[in-house]
Amino acid sequence: MRKLIYYIAISTDGFIAESDGTFGSFPMHGEHMNDLLADFPETFPAPARAALGLGGPNKVFDAVLMGKATYDMGATVGLTSPYPQLEQYVVSSSLQKSPDPAVTLIRDNPVAAVRELKAREGRAIWLCGGAKLASTLYEEIDEVIVKINPLLLGAGIPMFAGKVPPTALRLIERKVYPNGYVRMHSALAR
Repeated sequence: MRKLIYYIAISTDGFIAESDGTFGSFPMHGEHMNDLLADFPETFPAPARAALGLGGPNKVFDAVLMGKATYDMGATVGLTSPYPQLEQYVVSSSLQKSPDPAVTLIRDNPVAAVRELKAREGRAIWLCGGAKLASTLYEEIDEVIVKINPLLLGAGIPMFAGKVPPTALRLIERKVYPNGYVRMHSALAR
């Protein structure tokens, strides 16, 4: 069975974006970026992959699941198929149809849709964001990979938009970088 992995960048104080939804304060350079490019090349959008010369097979994920606000970050600048190297899904009750033939729209019951996706053969499913969708799918999340940036935002969009129950984590892997960046991969201990 495929896993749903919430792979997300956060500030040290737990925000995935600034209050306006942007994340430009997060450092996009340093030793940690080399590891992200090597370990998760499929998580970079098509224009970045082309600019960075990324290719080859996907390493962790073969599908991406996005909420509408996350999807709109690329769509508003014309990037309607941001991850063509992955099966792309956008969850939205307000969209009437998919904005791109390469993107599957999930209009209702995202929990059932994710359970169906998890039952298919393949690599893991990347829960890309956002916080509302993560809260809705909380019970389906198998693992979290948080990229903790050495940065305090003070306010912003939290990792989960709604209340989720306290859940112990079992550490799978952790890497600390000289610049203070930490990558932590954990399984939800349920």
